[in-house]
Amino acid sequence: MRCLRAVVAFLVAACCPAALFAQGADYPSRAVRIVVPLTAGGNLDIVARTVAEQVAKGLGQSVLVENRPGASSLVGTQFVAKAAPDGYTLLAIANTFATVPLVVSNPGYDPLKDFAGVTLTCLVPQVLIVNPAAPARSVKELISLARAEPGKISYGTSGNGSTGHMAAELFSRQAGIKMLHVPYKGNSQALIDVIGGQVTMMFDQVSTSAPQIRGGKVRPLAVTSLARSPLLPDVPTIDESGVPGYEDITFNGLVAPAGTPHEILVRLNRAVAGAVSDPELHKRFIERGIELKASASPEAFAEHIKGEVEKKKRLAQEAGIKPE
Repeated sequence: MRCLRAVVAFLVAACCPAALFAQGADYPSRAVRIVVPLTAGGNLDIVARTVAEQVAKGLGQSVLVENRPGASSLVGTQFVAKAAPDGYTLLAIANTFATVPLVVSNPGYDPLKDFAGVTLTCLVPQVLIVNPAAPARSVKELISLARAEPGKISYGTSGNGSTGHMAAELFSRQAGIKMLHVPYKGNSQALIDVIGGQVTMMFDQVSTSAPQIRGGKVRPLAVTSLARSPLLPDVPTIDESGVPGYEDITFNGLVAPAGTPHEILVRLNRAVAGAVSDPELHKRFIERGIELKASASPEAFAEHIKGEVEKKKRLAQEAGIKPE
């Protein structure tokens, strides 16, 4: 069905280019909807709502945010995949958009075939945190302990194929160590057990771990970006801590159903770029560890997604992560 829709859109463009141009020129003539496939309150939801509010000013139409959580984000993602490719229904995505098809046997969507890239909206590095009682006070010490007793150091995640899981698997491979994966049903429970000492460590977004770090409930060892986080300037990067080249940054972005006219994708991309370039807004989010950022073009974001899919697919194969 998706392929047929894309073919029909192509034929319309080829046979009626003037009509298609008019469609893009008139866009938007009504409210645009952004579907967030997770519950309200998380970074994906907060960023989507902020961007929606600012983009509405540029488009001259309301931009509504609708939460459609469920089944590891599949409910909302599948809904948008089947929506009309007219630019009025968009999907807010994060890294798991690329990884869910690797860990779910029947995800009901293909991240490359069923969607068209619109733009990046933000970048959020993760931070490697440990329980304060853990003997490791640096990445090098953690690696030494893991090599001395393979499989003893445990790390919590929000589930198989989650951002924290993939970050830890990448770390394990580049550091040459083996750790014990302890998956939870949510990120908050994993963080609670790191604080309580039930698991040794986890990879978490700096924006959510910062309060626990400041309160002394967890100890940060390093961030996953190549540059230090403005939110945690005294915390080194994993790259500078003995694992050269390590980088794993979470991202948020917007995609549309495949077949959405290019003119509309460009209009949306430019509207988001204008929104996230606001100095005050940018500063406000940097203080939370979130860097608002737009892609140079829809094509650039499509390439970003493709790169994520390929990278995570290789990692899943190397780590033996299989669909459940």
